[in-house]
Amino acid sequence: MPKLRVLLAGGTGLVGRALLRRLLADPQVATVHALARRVVPDWPAMNNKLRPLQVDFAALPPLPVCDEAYLALGTTLRQAGSREAFRAIDFDAVLATALAAREAGARRLMVVSSVGADARSRTFYTRVKGEAEDALRALGFEHLVIARPSLLLGAREALGQASRPAEALAQRCLSPFAQWMPARLRPIAADTVAAALIAAARRDGQGVEVLEAADLHAA
Repeated sequence: MPKLRVLLAGGTGLVGRALLRRLLADPQVATVHALARRVVPDWPAMNNKLRPLQVDFAALPPLPVCDEAYLALGTTLRQAGSREAFRAIDFDAVLATALAAREAGARRLMVVSSVGADARSRTFYTRVKGEAEDALRALGFEHLVIARPSLLLGAREALGQASRPAEALAQRCLSPFAQWMPARLRPIAADTVAAALIAAARRDGQGVEVLEAADLHAA
């Protein structure tokens, strides 16, 4: 069986970094083309499968030929600074990368979305996430996997990311009670989300597959 050529966007974040580690360790993967807005100093030393690509997501070049793509792009309203800037990443960049990946030959697309994503939501964050999901569904990938995790667990500062005070506070407050929380609301490790997405890709299914937070915990 030919080894896979993989595209990853968002490899500097919590789930993206976990995806990168797992994909580089996957014997079925030949190369990982990792797209990022900035240079990541330690990437070249990680693995000879890794092909870093510094890109402008608002003006993507033609992407390398690939078999499957993973999108872990995302920010927060606080970090983005405005609704327009947030949408430029969580909708525009996501859709543009998916389109470019399809043009590059990707048959499978795995995407990190959010719990509560719904294009009809009254909450701006989850509404944009839902609109992005709907736009991705319309692209016609053979297999589209959408993960909707709840609060992500992980040390963002260790990855060189800006801290998210509200998220850090929620982690400290909720983690001791996680085992008693409903699975759809329970905080989840970023690596668990990454593992579930890759496992779904390896099943080589058809159509749209949505992994709700409870599914991710089960996986």
